[in-house]
Amino acid sequence: MFSAIAPRYDFLNRLLSAGRDRVWRREAIRATRLPAAGRLLDVCTGTADMALEAARQFPTATVAGADFSAPMIGLGRRKIAGAHLADRIYLSVASAEALPFGDRSFDGASVAFGLRNVPDRRQALAEMCRVLKPGGRAVVLEFTTPPGRLFRRIYLWYFHRVLPVVGGFVSGHRSAYAYLPASVSDFPPPNELAAWMAEAGFRDVSYRFLTGGIVAIHVGIKQSR
Repeated sequence: MFSAIAPRYDFLNRLLSAGRDRVWRREAIRATRLPAAGRLLDVCTGTADMALEAARQFPTATVAGADFSAPMIGLGRRKIAGAHLADRIYLSVASAEALPFGDRSFDGASVAFGLRNVPDRRQALAEMCRVLKPGGRAVVLEFTTPPGRLFRRIYLWYFHRVLPVVGGFVSGHRSAYAYLPASVSDFPPPNELAAWMAEAGFRDVSYRFLTGGIVAIHVGIKQSR
């Protein structure tokens, strides 16, 4: 499914979020607080928007990206080459549940709108923790349901009625954009995701909402033990 929608994926992200997805990614990367010359891993990197944002925000950092969709990775590599960042961003086709990196390899880790699509989400969080150095920060950016009653009603109408139709028409893959709201409904609420992160080995887990609660940014710090 993700491979099929890859050619229109970036365009639809901009269109369906009215450009807010760029702001959300920017805030998520800022939350990694990557040290100078640090190493960041972006899990479920897709077409590398998060990896590119990290390279822009941290101009001396090295960024690795991993995603299970080869067509997505191919598009990401072309974007990276076009931005002249191939010497700092490296992409791999790999599963979030079995990351091909050694223990304590990275200073920060991120995942944007991808954890929801992983079959074993707890395992993916455990893998992110494993590859982080002690004290490294993991950032999870994911859709959630707005807490405000009126805004929630408007948003859910758009999310369940308008978005699947527009996304399906533009991408030519309607089931993919029907899957999106269904997968968000199936995803745990922010407090439960925070508990999962704590179970995976992160301390001081916190989260905050953006854009009225459409998305949430979770941050956890790898424990020193």
